[in-house]
Amino acid sequence: MISSRKEIRGEDIASHYDELDRFYREIWGEHVHHGLWLRGDESRAQAVRQLAELVAREAAVTKGTRVVDIGCGYGATAQLLADEYGAEVTGFTISQAQYAIAQARAAGEKGNPAYVCSDWLANTLPADSFDAAIAIESSEHMDKPGFFAQAQRVLRPGGRLVVNAWLSCEAPTRNQERWLIEPICREGRMPHLGAESDYRKLAAEAGFRLEKFQDVTRQIARTWPMIVRVFVWNLLRKPAYIRFILDPKSKNAIFGLTIVRLWMAFRTGAMRYGVFTLVKE
Repeated sequence: MISSRKEIRGEDIASHYDELDRFYREIWGEHVHHGLWLRGDESRAQAVRQLAELVAREAAVTKGTRVVDIGCGYGATAQLLADEYGAEVTGFTISQAQYAIAQARAAGEKGNPAYVCSDWLANTLPADSFDAAIAIESSEHMDKPGFFAQAQRVLRPGGRLVVNAWLSCEAPTRNQERWLIEPICREGRMPHLGAESDYRKLAAEAGFRLEKFQDVTRQIARTWPMIVRVFVWNLLRKPAYIRFILDPKSKNAIFGLTIVRLWMAFRTGAMRYGVFTLVKE
């Protein structure tokens, strides 16, 4: 496990997403996660949807499945599961900006999905109350034992947990850790990045059986060149981007550099992307 040199608190994560809200929506869109290229010729929108569909399949989501979306972002995946699969979804986000947009998206949808603006590690959901839990690129922001413990608590016996995670490689070099992984943790407001073996161990200790692990690093690789191009394009065309980066009051201006670090980390093998399908024993 590689940790940030700076302590990362819940309020730091919330501030990160609140302050960068406009940039996330303009650069990433409604789904704040990677795309999954299966054929190779898909548009980014198609690839992003395919990742969400993979999660739905692994979580065995069907009509009436009670799903908790841990770190739901703007609610796009939660809405997809509700509208197209008939799931009953509760989404958690720590960001007020994301919560407001997710709530607005769900308006008029008969209360489904329902959203909670709170820290997942302090949730008060009833025990054994969900059939499935999903965490798409959100466990990175949390204390891992606490993340798994809460998921285990709220899932019924036999419930499924699908975790899409940014992973460090198993044995990063000193330069990979110094120039890529640790700065990504610190700048991206992640307390630490685990390797595949760390997730396997922590999930087992929390009472989960690993049903499947998929390394989809190659299938998500096109995401970062696209994100970098969009970021540079907006940087050149929108003065607000330059103002934000140069403003000494901006707490998260460094994230522009982090985008480049992430591209390089996935490209050089310092980081991997994994999908864990877990079952509560």
